[in-house]
Amino acid sequence: MNFRVSSDLSYTLRGPSTFFFAIKCLATGGQRILNENLYTSLEVPTDDFTASVGMNRFTRIRTSGSGAMQVRYQADVETSTQIADVASLLADDPGRLDPDAVPFLFPSRYCQSDRLRQQALDLFGHLPDPYSIASGVSDWIYEKVTYKSGSTNEQSSAVDTLEQRQGVCRDFAHLAIAMCRALNVPARYVSCYSHLLNPTDFHAVFEVFIGKLWYVFDPTRLAPLNGLVRVATGRDAADVSVCTIFGDPILERSEVICNSLDGQFVPITRDTLMAANQVIALL
Repeated sequence: MNFRVSSDLSYTLRGPSTFFFAIKCLATGGQRILNENLYTSLEVPTDDFTASVGMNRFTRIRTSGSGAMQVRYQADVETSTQIADVASLLADDPGRLDPDAVPFLFPSRYCQSDRLRQQALDLFGHLPDPYSIASGVSDWIYEKVTYKSGSTNEQSSAVDTLEQRQGVCRDFAHLAIAMCRALNVPARYVSCYSHLLNPTDFHAVFEVFIGKLWYVFDPTRLAPLNGLVRVATGRDAADVSVCTIFGDPILERSEVICNSLDGQFVPITRDTLMAANQVIALL
């Protein structure tokens, strides 16, 4: 599948600032960047680097004065997915787990799985395997937590979301990750561009590790799972924040677009997967 993604961010600067942007798409074994361009309206120092053992791409921009600044990124990206039958999934217990998945068993800043262990056991402890847990957690959040723009902030955690029963995609993903980890299922956070997401914005979903692959779930059900273009992956939003700022600028405008370049895009959703007893991985 081929997508054209773009993000257009405008700021008012109020003195010296340093920005760390995570808006560039990630090249993986199954996601290929065909072309890309990053534009800044100011002649300012810019450098790119990777973090999390080369997993994520960041752009650092340093400004010294006041005024307006625009940052715009555009890319054409080819993505791949893999669909598996649920019956074919074979999970390892923590004692035999792939070492790369082990860090995603532990609590993190926004996903306090240690504080939610009893709630997770009460709600999902009866489920027999990692797929059932991830699917059950995702469905429960969709049914029990209200999606409400502006209801949370950058300090909101999984514990807050469970207590308040409202949030946005970031909060839905954090709660799902915390619940899965509390039941010994490795889970991680994914930020992405998302085709057919309405309203358009950056999106967040979660993945769980089963066997040899990371399978993706979206508790918001706001976009097709085969329309996701990976930007970054981490323990939670602290690892993959779209923009981390040191300074005092104001975000004035944000426009995010993800369009399919293929002639006929056929959405794969939670419902189509459930009907076929399947699960999907972003490669």
